[in-house]
Amino acid sequence: MADYSENTYGERIAGVYDLWYSEVDKAAIDVLFKLSRGGRVLELGIGTGRIALPLSRTGVAVEGIDASEAMVARLHSKPGGKNIPVSMGNFAEVAVEGEYSLIYVVFNTFFALLTQGEQVRCFQKVARHLTSDGAFVIEAFVPDLTRFTGGQATRTVKIDDHCVQMDVSQLELDKQLISSQHVVFTRQETQFYPVKLRYAWPSEMDLMAKLSRLKLKERWSDWKKSPFTATSGKHISIYERGR
Repeated sequence: MADYSENTYGERIAGVYDLWYSEVDKAAIDVLFKLSRGGRVLELGIGTGRIALPLSRTGVAVEGIDASEAMVARLHSKPGGKNIPVSMGNFAEVAVEGEYSLIYVVFNTFFALLTQGEQVRCFQKVARHLTSDGAFVIEAFVPDLTRFTGGQATRTVKIDDHCVQMDVSQLELDKQLISSQHVVFTRQETQFYPVKLRYAWPSEMDLMAKLSRLKLKERWSDWKKSPFTATSGKHISIYERGR
């Protein structure tokens, strides 16, 4: 995957993204709405608007950043989508103006930043754009390296009479990188949807926050605010300005 760049994932998967990931957790919208407190809101990696659109329908003024023109075109083709301003580019830079009461990045999208340096820079830029009482929210998986054998993992996602869908992954422990392909086999063709992630542990993200003069306020294992434990598969982490 030597040619993989910041917009590869979105450009390749845009056509099937809403079909594969159509579900929206209403609890997520409720939490983000309350955290917005009526102020400006920014989504990092806004994509096709799976979260931004229902959040905007609550009356919240949502903006976004994304690197993929194909994903943003899908957003703007949906009802209400053209009312959501989107800045194009790498969200590590948070290249926007002004302050926001809420900045959020969900569905593991923070891990699309492929180096620790980029991830730290994202935290630092977010901190500069938060209001004094603002919140930075991250939804991400907790790394589970036991699913890899010999640095590799294969998972069958779907089998029916006409289609097989699989996820094939390789792990680079030294870089905390996972390179994957969502592979779809049909009678007519084989399609590949590549994705690369640089995973980080919750404790590592807390240190990134500290380096950016942010601090962890709350951490849950889901949007219903269930306690985060040693067995949690993901986390919802809320950071605020340090005091």
